Amino acid sequence: MAISNIKAEFHCDIKKIWEIVTSLEDCSWRSDISKIVVIDQGKKFEEHTKDGYVTTFTITAFEQYKRYEFDMDNGNMSGHWTGIFSQQGDVVRIEFIEDVAVKKIFMKPFVKGYLKKQQSCYIDDLRKAVERK
Repeated sequence: MAISNIKAEFHCDIKKIWEIVTSLEDCSWRSDISKIVVIDQGKKFEEHTKDGYVTTFTITAFEQYKRYEFDMDNGNMSGHWTGIFSQQGDVVRIEFIEDVAVKKIFMKPFVKGYLKKQQSCYIDDLRKAVERK
């Protein structure tokens, strides 16, 4: 298993961050995703990359403005994602943790770097979305 963690701060209301991150209707702010398909409302969805690769997510925790978690699975990996949200004054702090196991042994040396790159891209996209909304 590879674990990757990223933390970030935003100067806005926690409701704004929460709505952007948890929305399954609007993924237009994501530079790596072409669409989200809801399989079972509030429980399961798929993300489709711009290259057509599909990852299935099963929501395991949804504590409004506090915690969002899901299991994830695709042909290359499976794992768990945790998002922790908090606000102090006008500062929202988020922490995203991914715990992933690769399904193809040759990918093992690359998974940690891949996760870091994906998390950085996500935070960059999220910052742009917060500024626009």
